[in-house]
Amino acid sequence: MDVFVCAGCGTELTAPVSRVALPDHTHFGAWEQLHPPLMEPATYAVEPVSFTAGDSIVIAPGDSRDMVLIPEKCAGYCMGIDGRDGPNLACGGCGSAVATRTDDCGLWQAVWLEPDAVRRIPSGLPAVPTPDWDELDLEAYVVPPVELDGSWSFRWEAAVPVALAHLVVACEARPVALPGPLTDLLGDALAGYLPAGPTELTAHLAGPGMPAPRSGDDVLLVPRHPVTGEPWRPPHGTAAVAPLDVGVWAHFALPGETSPLPASGRVPEGVLRDDYPLPLRPWRSFTPHSTAFSRTLVRLPAIRRPGMRAYYDRVATWP
Repeated sequence: MDVFVCAGCGTELTAPVSRVALPDHTHFGAWEQLHPPLMEPATYAVEPVSFTAGDSIVIAPGDSRDMVLIPEKCAGYCMGIDGRDGPNLACGGCGSAVATRTDDCGLWQAVWLEPDAVRRIPSGLPAVPTPDWDELDLEAYVVPPVELDGSWSFRWEAAVPVALAHLVVACEARPVALPGPLTDLLGDALAGYLPAGPTELTAHLAGPGMPAPRSGDDVLLVPRHPVTGEPWRPPHGTAAVAPLDVGVWAHFALPGETSPLPASGRVPEGVLRDDYPLPLRPWRSFTPHSTAFSRTLVRLPAIRRPGMRAYYDRVATWP
């Protein structure tokens, strides 16, 4: 595990944290809605940034230590701070600007450490080993698609279109049919994001714990490793893969809970009936985050291939 300290005075600015993959939904939130923390406790992620001294480091606000707000740099849109004025957190030891806190509407709560203002040092605690796929507790990563108030998960609304952008590239902009579970849940909301025309390819869910992909599968929707960020790869075969947020993938791939009621007959005497509640139903149709789709698509190197130019030109004007 690591600790980030002030590059100027050495003050510890974070709790011990371990590196994980940058979440797909990092920069994509719902407008005028408050969001939970982007990162899990005791974790950090790195985002490469061009033309700077280094990479941006993001942590959960609760893992920050000995930093104080800079009042004159705490502007925001309406509900919090959005970082528009630059770094708004100062080192408690020397007063140097070291990080930016964001928590305004539409933004995931986070603290972004300035790459040239901090240093990473060992915490003294044992390093957390990177688990293999068969060592992950995938059930712990499941993200339900619908929140308790009946709204769609913000994470789903961002992660699904990010995966669709990868899927378009994996299919080389040819029409593709989505797997049944994804189509059944999200309906026609995803149709406009896929190349139009007669279906030529079919995407299949695949990953650890699932039946081995067939040799003739066209393209596989697979989970991204929560620590390394790398997509799961089948042990055999050459099918293209499109990575999907592990929490969304796990919702489809893992078997759901089964009712505690007997399949037939009556509940035994002395046993209290405990029916499961009905599944949550959203109060509106699924709305993919269009910016998440378009910004992911144009950043994928394969979009520059000549055969994908027509598709790129059609979607380049999206928000």
